[in-house]
Amino acid sequence: MPIASNFTSVLSKDWEINFTQCMPNGYLKYTDLCNILQLTAAAHSDMGGISFSDMQEFNQAWVLSRMRVEIAALPKWRDIVTVKTWINTLENSRSVRALEMYVNGEKIVGSETFWAVFNTERRRPEGLALPYEHFELYPELKATKESFSKININSEKEDVFEKSIYLSDLDIVNHVNNVKYLEWCLDHLEVDLILSQKIRSFEMNFLKELSLYDKVIIHENYSEDSILFSITKENKNCYALQLNL
Repeated sequence: MPIASNFTSVLSKDWEINFTQCMPNGYLKYTDLCNILQLTAAAHSDMGGISFSDMQEFNQAWVLSRMRVEIAALPKWRDIVTVKTWINTLENSRSVRALEMYVNGEKIVGSETFWAVFNTERRRPEGLALPYEHFELYPELKATKESFSKININSEKEDVFEKSIYLSDLDIVNHVNNVKYLEWCLDHLEVDLILSQKIRSFEMNFLKELSLYDKVIIHENYSEDSILFSITKENKNCYALQLNL
């Protein structure tokens, strides 16, 4: 697709929270929060001519490598949220994108995301084949108080669940959708921690892609102020999630 006539390097997009996105307490699910953030990032890529469709002409796609989300509050059913996004850095095969969510002009969520260009045939990173110089970059404009980091996976961890990968877990890139990893882990968290909105921030590291019929093990490790989940396949780490309480 050509660059949209209304393209801007900073995009603001409104979303209405519907009941299918909410927990029993009426507040937005953490998984759907991530979905909304990523859909906004995708919309900005569409407008700027570097969407999934554009990149597929070169067998390329953006894949999420790291994500940090800081939460002051969650929106609730029927809220209109405004998500604002811009790019901090973009070079060769890597990009850091910032996102913020607002309700009635008040910032409630900040997120920093790290993306890589991925060849969907070779299943490996490579340089972006499309022009992107029209995107103005804002390296100093941060959406979070802290940047994403490499999560240290503790070897003293407990196995909590074994899972096989099904078709419903896959996305258009033909691997497990990044929000699915979060969903699997949160399903093994104490319900009160979620419904009482005890999670103040979380980080995710995506280490290796998972495909149809893969078998994985979900592990957890508790500390005083955080909970660490990890997912392994054949004893190799594929994913790490740190929940900060």
